[in-house]
Formats: sequence, C-alpha cells, structure tokens
Amino acid sequence: MAESRPDGVDVVATRAEAQGMTMPPLLVLDALGEWLDGQGIGPSGGPLSWERIGDGQSNITYLVQRGDGADAARVVVRRGPRPPLPPSAHDMVRESRIQRVLGEREVRVPRILGVCEDESVLGVPFYVMEHLDGVVVTDTEPPALGSAQARGRTSAAVVDTLVALHAVDVADPAVAALGRPAGYLERQVRRFAGLWPQVSVRELDDFEVVTQWLADRLPGQAGNAVVHGDYRLGNLMLDRGAPDRVLAVLDWEMATLGDPLADLGYVTATWSDPSWEPTVMDHATVTRDEGWWHRTDLAQAYAARTGADLDALPWYQALAMWKSAVFCEAMYTRWLRGERPGDTTFAPRLERGVPGLLARARAHASELA
Repeated sequence: MAESRPDGVDVVATRAEAQGMTMPPLLVLDALGEWLDGQGIGPSGGPLSWERIGDGQSNITYLVQRGDGADAARVVVRRGPRPPLPPSAHDMVRESRIQRVLGEREVRVPRILGVCEDESVLGVPFYVMEHLDGVVVTDTEPPALGSAQARGRTSAAVVDTLVALHAVDVADPAVAALGRPAGYLERQVRRFAGLWPQVSVRELDDFEVVTQWLADRLPGQAGNAVVHGDYRLGNLMLDRGAPDRVLAVLDWEMATLGDPLADLGYVTATWSDPSWEPTVMDHATVTRDEGWWHRTDLAQAYAARTGADLDALPWYQALAMWKSAVFCEAMYTRWLRGERPGDTTFAPRLERGVPGLLARARAHASELA
C-alpha cells in the first residue's frame, strides 16, 4: 500500500494541502483519520496508508490501513466522484443502507462500519465497510481458476448468487422500503432518456432510435424482486482458494425493487464470450476462456432455477447496453471537461465506446424485431 502522502490531485495528507486546490482531492488523510477516530474504527491515531481498489469507473473505493504491525486494521472507504453530481446519483448513504438491510437477511455483502454524511470531511458523503480478503476477477484469474472445471463451477455460482438475491422476501417491511417495484421498467426508460441531454454534449442518433424502441416494446414486468442494477462478475468478491464461493456482492448504488430480469439482462449483456464482439462494458475478459459459461448458458441456468420466461430477454439486454451508454457518456463528458484528470485509459475509449454500446443495444433489439 502507498505511504500516507499527497498523490497528485487525488489524495493529500492534510486539509491545509487541500485548501485552494482548483480540483478537490478524493481523500484527505488527516480528516479521514479524525473521523475514523470519532467512530472508533481502527487503532486511534495510528498512521494511515491507502490504495485505490476496484475496477469501478464511477464511484471510488479505497483500501485504507490504520496503524502498523499486529494492531493494524484494514477497512474500505467508498465515496462518489467529485461534484457536481447528477441528482440522485452516487448516493452513498442510500447504498450503505441497502447493504445493511440485505446483510441482515443473509445476502452476502460487506458489513458497514460507519457512514459519514458530513461533506466537510471528504467533500461528499461516504461510508466505511469491512475489508474482505477475496479476489475480484476481471482480466486475470487466480490460480484456483486454472481449470475449465473450476471456471464452470464459478459460472454456476454467478447464477446461484443472483437467484438467491431475487429470492429475498420483498414483503419484509425493511426490504419493501428499498423501492417501488410497480412501473419499474417504464421508470427506467423515462429516467435514463431524461439523463442523456444532461450528460452528453454530442448527438448520437442511435440513442434516440433505441430509446423509442425500448418505449414501444416495453414488456410486462416479469416479477418483483430486489434488483442489484449492476450485477456482473466484476462486482462479485470470490474466495481466493475456492472461487466458486462468493464472499460478497459489491456496488449497490443502483439497487432497488423491480423486475428481476433486468439483472439477468445486464449480466448476460455485459458477459464477455466469443459469440459477441467485446464492448467497453466487457470488464471481465477472462470469461472468453475455455470453461466459462457463455451468456446463453447463464440465462438458461437462471431460467431452470427460477422458471423465468426468457422470451423478452433481448429487450432487457438492449436496456442494459442503452443504460450503460448513458453512464459511459457521463464519464466521457466529465473527462472532456477535465473532471477526470487521472483517467488516461478508460474515458478516452468512450469516444467510440459509447456508440459501440448503442450499436450492441440495436443488435439485441433486432432479436425481437
């Protein structure tokens, strides 16, 4: 882990260093340390070291260590990007509440240790959760995934974990308070269509084409369940030695109550396999290797376990790619404005990556034409 020192505009050691900066830092170590002390998290007054973790391109996650040696404590700090932020986006307080509710109902999520709503500490609300020593699979595999059999078992675990999430009792009052399931699909289309003019500074004709198609072909809601909203392999923490065991599901910002097929559409549309050309949303490229299930295998296994009707699945896959285009366009615009100074790889790809997502959405749409 890095030493507790300034690192460009992202991390500074003291409030004094942060003052007067044109672009505020993401982490201010003395302010964070004082807040941790006040919450009783980790050894009081110990030195802080940090490391940015995760492949998320929107919200930001740091592994923070407090103290040294046997008394050291590791926690995970999660916060949104620098303001200004779109309304209702990057709500870390809500995300932490969702994790607490679901964790109490045996959904595998990291335990929440503390939530800070005081924006004077880091500039935005944030929360702190326990550190789990697992592995997130994206473009490399742990040794335990070295066989086709292990990859197949892990593919099955991806489906089983989603099935278990969708089986959570939505009549439970605490769960029911997480969202409004009725009209979920219509709200998704309306909300993201409205976001596009706020986040884009260019005209992409495919966006309007797909938007109209989604509205015209809106399916009947397939059910009512807890919907993760960003369910993919890259948001699952796996056991290092037994990767077919999911330690935790991560990144709950988009979670609500709604149509469970939205999650299935998302995980299959973003799953990388040889049957489709990759997009910028193919984060876990290892799943193109032998032994990993193809996206059709995932869908069929989910249907076998739940009885779900997959006739309208291409609609949900088109929705997933279209929504991803909105998210990615927002990142691209922020990068153009200089608001993502450390991003030299992902955001520049979005000039063509967003049109690629919209083209994929049209390809899924054509399956229902």
